[in-house]
Amino acid sequence: MALCFQISPSSIKSQLFSNRKFYTKKPSNFVTICCTHSEGVENATSKQQKKLSKQSSWESEDSEGKDYLYRLGAEADNMNIAVGARAGIIDDLFTGNFLGKDSDIVFDYRQKATRSFEYLQGDYYIAPAFLDKVVVHMAKNFMAHLLNVRVPLILGIWGGKGQGKTFQTELIFRALGVEPIIMSAGELESERAGEPGRLIRERYRTASQVVQNQSWFFPKIQGKMSCLMINDIDAGLGIFGNTQMTVNNQIVVGSLMNIADNPTRVSIGQGWREADITHRIPIIVTGNDFARIYAPLIRDGRMDKFYWQPTEEDIVNIVSRMYEKDGITKDEVVSIVQEFPNQALDFYGALRSRTYDRSILEWVNDAGGAEDLGSRLLKQKKDGKLPVFTPPQQTLEALLESGYDLIKEQKLIMETKLSKEYLKNMDDEPV
Repeated sequence: MALCFQISPSSIKSQLFSNRKFYTKKPSNFVTICCTHSEGVENATSKQQKKLSKQSSWESEDSEGKDYLYRLGAEADNMNIAVGARAGIIDDLFTGNFLGKDSDIVFDYRQKATRSFEYLQGDYYIAPAFLDKVVVHMAKNFMAHLLNVRVPLILGIWGGKGQGKTFQTELIFRALGVEPIIMSAGELESERAGEPGRLIRERYRTASQVVQNQSWFFPKIQGKMSCLMINDIDAGLGIFGNTQMTVNNQIVVGSLMNIADNPTRVSIGQGWREADITHRIPIIVTGNDFARIYAPLIRDGRMDKFYWQPTEEDIVNIVSRMYEKDGITKDEVVSIVQEFPNQALDFYGALRSRTYDRSILEWVNDAGGAEDLGSRLLKQKKDGKLPVFTPPQQTLEALLESGYDLIKEQKLIMETKLSKEYLKNMDDEPV
């Protein structure tokens, strides 16, 4: 008696036919394997695997050079990126030797979860002190197993408002080729208890997957350096006045403390497995006032703290790169910085933005005026008839005029007592 297997690699389903052979013409992506009864099912299975490794459409590539598993990962609804095609987790039919026991079929989703910085085009200035601190923290955590010292998992970057903490960090990520997982303070609270804590653990494990080694089935895919970054953490976890401490605040703090103490054993609720070892992933958080955060979280050993206050030299270099394409010289930048001292870095970016206002108003008038502006702009954009926008010519005088307007607005806020604490540096500002 002969046993014949008809296999469709596109659906990976097996059908068993006995006492007969099929000699009808079949599509090229079907494989028929026959053996006698004495050879047994086991022998037939081994032949089936050999055929699959050479003829399976799973390995065929489309016009873009992407195979079936890559397309499957791009279309999959499965959000549990820590599973992939792990044996014992999904049907064994999908974890044959020709795939590899732990092949990751959802790598495309993980790439979307990370942040890349292609939009940061241009030659920006990175402050040396800031660069050194972030680079040392990243390197120490990735080589922690080689060091005979306790390495803090978390780097806390704090300082005044608008000093470029997040932007400088992103520039460093781009320079180092790091693809971080980014979180904001808004994700640290939820209507469901425990959800933000679980989200942090999931994002941490996601970053761990990014740095994993290349798999056998995807030889072109290399692991990349990654980290978990939480922006404005004090806004989500800080205690201000009579604000209430919620259960989620406590769970998030507890989750971060536990990850800092056990960075390679992070659970998202599943049963513990000895083989479930997570890569050590550095965590970087930013904020304005860490005194508002639960003290045991920011203690030495868990968090390495870095106060960022750019020097005048840093400000001049950063602003010079910002105005470089506008033809503003470094001497003119120095005069602007000296004219408006004690201002955050975002103030000098707002100067440049304010100079565009008059040109944008002229562009709106060229487009037909303010009446029914929205629908007309959408229609003109669809038809490709939008008027050409001409950027304004940047001059020292225009920038200074914009600066005086911004100072006027700041003083108006101060006089109305709406934000005394936020703009307290304005007390000594010249008019």
